[in-house]
Amino acid sequence: MITEQTVIEAKRFGVFHCNQDCQLSEAARRMVKEDISTLVVVDKDGFLVGILTRTDLLRAWLEAEDWERKPVADFMNPNVVTVPPQTRLSKVAELLLDKQIHRVVVVREEDGKQRPVSVVSAADLVYHMVNAL
Repeated sequence: MITEQTVIEAKRFGVFHCNQDCQLSEAARRMVKEDISTLVVVDKDGFLVGILTRTDLLRAWLEAEDWERKPVADFMNPNVVTVPPQTRLSKVAELLLDKQIHRVVVVREEDGKQRPVSVVSAADLVYHMVNAL
């Protein structure tokens, strides 16, 4: 049953990411090239520091005349909703609805820091819903 499935069972691992010092133009190009709506933002050691969405890029474009040269850190959201790999998909669905967000970042704890290992989106959940029919 899909509601009992965990994110580790349902999702491919791997994360499209960028460094917090990356310029927004580079991040935007990566999103377009990979046809993705989000980049996970990491520090130099690969630990989670934020998330950058297409909406954040639009905000930067409207607010900063030289948006393309601004660092990702200036417009990313540092408040990322995360879950461990053993989280059930039903819990992820609840989080998405309760927090009115489109995705969560799956993380592994390492020495008190969070290493991103995957992203689970509402689109992923709908995919699994349809395949479970």
